[in-house]
Amino acid sequence: MKNFHDKVAAITGAGSGIGRQLAIQLAQRGCHLALSDVDVAGLDETARQAAGVAKVRITTCRLDVADRAAVFDWAEQVVADHGRVNLIFNNAGVALSATVERMRLQDFEWLMNINFWGVVHGTQAFLPYLKTAGEGHIVNTSSLFGLLTVPTQSAYHAAKFAVRGFTESLRQELDMLACGVSATCVHPGGIKTAIARNARTDDSIAELGLNPATAARKFERNFITSAERAAAIILKGVRRNARRVLIGPDAVILDKLQRLLPETSSRLLAYTLGRQTRSRPSVQTE
Repeated sequence: MKNFHDKVAAITGAGSGIGRQLAIQLAQRGCHLALSDVDVAGLDETARQAAGVAKVRITTCRLDVADRAAVFDWAEQVVADHGRVNLIFNNAGVALSATVERMRLQDFEWLMNINFWGVVHGTQAFLPYLKTAGEGHIVNTSSLFGLLTVPTQSAYHAAKFAVRGFTESLRQELDMLACGVSATCVHPGGIKTAIARNARTDDSIAELGLNPATAARKFERNFITSAERAAAIILKGVRRNARRVLIGPDAVILDKLQRLLPETSSRLLAYTLGRQTRSRPSVQTE
């Protein structure tokens, strides 16, 4: 897909952040939009901003991507409204900080249902329509944390590593089918969005010396790439038909470090996270 003019793109998590910027930049390129999010106010604002940059058709839908039936209904409605669909950006995501030992199952399931199953639902719901259109692209958002790990993010890693494996296998299948549809896995580093601020934070992280009240704010200091820049990189990757897109210098550097020195990078990341805290775990002796 070398250009987006007169194409139809569906975007989940379009109410803010990267999803909003994808909508705006696609509209600037003459692409019609089907936008979804659980945040109706944010979704309406995205639609307003996108409509302000170009005269394209825009539809919106309040959608919880964890609801498989709702995602399939939305895909059907997108085609009914627009006549076809060419791109699906499975972008919706949430975050959770907790230790493995004390993480609540309901929080783990909440994150997996959105970050992983939401991607699966969106892919399976839209793929038949993309094939029918004869030209299509699936863009699934993993993360830098789908390539390497840090403490307290086991649930997020589980989802994002799963998205990576799912999408890379999907891409291989689509290459073999030669059906006019392709797939890209996106790995953002620290992007200036509200995902950390809106994350669920379990008190268990205090056992590692992290302050549950300030952990998200401290973690946001690592967010160095704007959502606008991230969206531009993603769209460039789609035009290049890239298998994998790394976003931000942190993603590029840490990916190389992890592949070259996996054990060293793991210790370094854990140490760096510890340096961001004011307290340290107490050492108990008997």
